[in-house]
Formats: sequence, structure tokens, C-alpha cells
Amino acid sequence: MKARNNHILGWKQIYIALIVLILMAMLLRHSRKGSSVSTMSSSQDLFAESSLSAEDQLAESSPSREDQFIEPSSSAEDHFTDPSQSAQDALPVAPNNVSVSMNPEGTFEETNSHATMTEETENKELNFDPPPMNSTMSYPSRNDKSDMENTYSPKTQVCNYAQGRWVADSQRPFYSGLGCKRWLPSPWACRLTQRADFSYEGYRWQPINCDLPDYERFAFLRKMQDKTIAFIGDSLGRQQFHSLMCMATGGEESPEVKDVATEYGLVKRSGAMRPDGWAYRFPTTNTTILFYWSSTLCRLERINNTDPDSSFALHLDRVPTFLRKFLHRFNVLVLNTAHHWIKAKFIANRWVMYLNGKPIKNGMLMDMMNVKNFTVHRMVKWLDSQLPLHPGLKAFFRTRSPRHLDNKGNCNNTTPLTGGSEVIQEGSSDKIVETAVKGTKVNILDITALSALRDEAHKSQYRIFGTSAYYDCLHWCLPGIPDTWNELLVAQL
Repeated sequence: MKARNNHILGWKQIYIALIVLILMAMLLRHSRKGSSVSTMSSSQDLFAESSLSAEDQLAESSPSREDQFIEPSSSAEDHFTDPSQSAQDALPVAPNNVSVSMNPEGTFEETNSHATMTEETENKELNFDPPPMNSTMSYPSRNDKSDMENTYSPKTQVCNYAQGRWVADSQRPFYSGLGCKRWLPSPWACRLTQRADFSYEGYRWQPINCDLPDYERFAFLRKMQDKTIAFIGDSLGRQQFHSLMCMATGGEESPEVKDVATEYGLVKRSGAMRPDGWAYRFPTTNTTILFYWSSTLCRLERINNTDPDSSFALHLDRVPTFLRKFLHRFNVLVLNTAHHWIKAKFIANRWVMYLNGKPIKNGMLMDMMNVKNFTVHRMVKWLDSQLPLHPGLKAFFRTRSPRHLDNKGNCNNTTPLTGGSEVIQEGSSDKIVETAVKGTKVNILDITALSALRDEAHKSQYRIFGTSAYYDCLHWCLPGIPDTWNELLVAQL
């Protein structure tokens, strides 16, 4: 009996021990699970802390554009050189059948002398036709920001300011054509001429999928505080310069604005019709706006300095001295060249094309369209190679400003938008500039197609004391279309 009781007691002890073990196992499992959750939470917190720290470090180590601006020595390379080892391979001229190579001295030399190209064949090869218009396409209202938010997100796409339409705007123009006398040359002030219709002044450009910010001159000057905007190009570039001066002053007298042309050597030389350019500074914000005349963006040198009637060497592979000398002082640079690439201009100006220090006597660069294409590409390539040395500089190449001529060689129309009001094509109408800037850090300021719709806004035949037999169907009335070019420029700064 005693043995049986001992046996029962033993089973009870074993049973109790099993229960204790099960309870301990459950407690241990629960403890490990809590530890795992705690560890995961701690890991997530650590990751978040690390990410935040990385963002803070990025913000500290990435100075703003203004802080990055460095003024290196002005003794930049005179010729069009590229610091990369693969400069020859990267030369972006081939797409337009202009084949050149870079020699060890850093200048370009011709390698295909039998290639020919015309503007017509270039356009045919590209076969660029605008897509059909969508009748349901909507345009965001200037005052309705919800439309703009629904159609454009700066995180997902870049605004194509060249696509859009002209719309009437009673708030235009930005300045009076009867004022701005200090900066608006009278031949372009159409309000002073015999022209009677000025409806061309009352329109603004509205991009399709984004809003063009309202221009306000004081906000513009604050944005450009301690900065310099430089326009370098031909007479259309000069019009854009005069337009921006009138926009920045509101057309007011503004005697406080200083003429600083001498700082840049922009003086009227003996026997010259005009100075090489103009430069003005707004003292309240230390903003400088200047223009330098270089219709081909090539360096010009008198072939015989002792002969006042000497021809000029137009060096296709050398930048203008002014650009080389003052590039480090610019924060915004706008280049253009277009309408001087015709033989009549070269003959009248006594320009002789030079390459590698020698005159060009034959080959494909004797064709004006080829040589223009070559010049635009090599200028963009050189400028792109300089941008890493000037991190505070934003560079633009403006596309061609269109000329309007009817079948009689005139431009008599004064009714706005008779040829349509919209641009919906995906690419630029200026294929040379579009191809040249592709793949570079040089921006395109695309104004060709939108300006082509405004044939009524040219200076035409109107003069101050009557009309002329000569029709100016190239230059614009001011205020006018170049004001819109500047709106697009300011929006991209």
C-alpha cells in the first residue's frame, strides 16, 4: 500500500513538473516575442534617424546656387576646347551632317569637305509635323491655380513653355510705348510712328500644361540681386535687352540706374555707328543687365591693322573676346545668332571665314547653312564645357526669331492671330539650336513657333514721320513680342 502511494505521489510530482515546464516555456516564448518587437521598433527608429541625418547632411553640404558662384580667373582658354579626354567622340555636329574633329590644339578642323545641306532638306529629313489638335484640351486660367495643380506637377515633368496659346490680356503691356525713352530706341517704339493700330500689345502667352508666373518688376530685381544678366547676339538679342530694361524699370525715367558700360569696355569706337554694347546697373539690388553685339558669336579680327578698309577674319573656332573675358561675371547668359548667316551680309561686312587660323577657301563650310550649324554647335559645346567652372551661371541659347514676308515681300497685316493662336508641337521649330543643346546643360529658350503667330507685331513700314517703301518684317515693335521672350526667360531662372 505504501509502495502504491509512493507511486501515485511520483506521478503527481511529474505532472506538476510538466505544468511548470509548460508555463516556463510559454513565458519564455512571450518574452522573446516582445524582445523581437522591441528590436524591430528600435531598428526602424534608427533607420529613420539615419535618413533624417542624411538629409540634414545633404542640406549642409549642398550650397545654394548663389553660394556656389565662384569667380575664377578671366584667362580662360581662347579657343573652343573641351576638358574631357573624349572630346572628339562627344562633338555634337554629326546629326546635321557637319563633320568636324578637334585637333590637339583644341580648335576644330573640317574632315568632310564634300557634305552639303540646306534648311529645306534638313526639315524634310526630320519630318516634324505637329500632332492634331485636341478639341477637348484645356488651358489653366491665370487666376485658377487648381487647374494648374491638376495638369502640372514640378515633380513629374518640366514645363514646356513653348507649347500654349496667345490670349487677350487687358493688363498688357508692362510699360508704355510712349515712355522708356532712355532704353527704348525710337525706331522700335511704334507708338511714336504713324501706325494707328496697337492691338498687338494686348496679348500674353499662356502655356498649355503649366502656368507662366506673373511678371512683377520689383520681385524680378529682388530675385536677381547681386547678379548680372548678359545678352550676346544680334539686333534681335539687342531688342530683347531693351525690352528687359523697360520691363525692369516699368518704362519710368529711373535716373538712379547707372550706366556701367565702361566696366565692360563697351564704348563707341572712333568711326563706329554705335558702341559695342550697353550695360546698366540697378543700385538698390546691384542687378546688372547688359548687351554685347556679336551677330555670329565668332571672334572678329581685322586682317590688316594698318589698312582701315581691311577685311575681317571671322574665326569660326574662337569665342568673342568679350565672352571669354567676362564669362566669370555672368549669372545669366542668353546667346543668339540667326539672320546674319547669308552671303550678302558677309560681303557687306567684309567678313572672311577662318578655321584653325587659316581662311576657308573651299569645302562644305562654304555653304552658309552648314557654317551656321557648325557655329551654333561648337558654341554650345564650348559653353557646356565651361559651365562646371562657373556653377553660378545659367546659360540659354535663344532660338531663331521668325521673319514674316507675304508674296510681295511685305508685312502689312495689323490684325492679331490671323494665322492661329496655338502651338502644340512637341519640339522646336529651330532644329539647329534644339539639336545643339540636346544632352548639354545649356538651356533652350524656344520662342520661334510662338513668335511665328504674331506677324502683325513687326515694325513694318511705319516711321516717325510717315511710312517707308522698305518693310522691316524682322524686328518687332516695343512693347511687343520680345517682352514675352523675357517672361519665358524669367520664369526659368
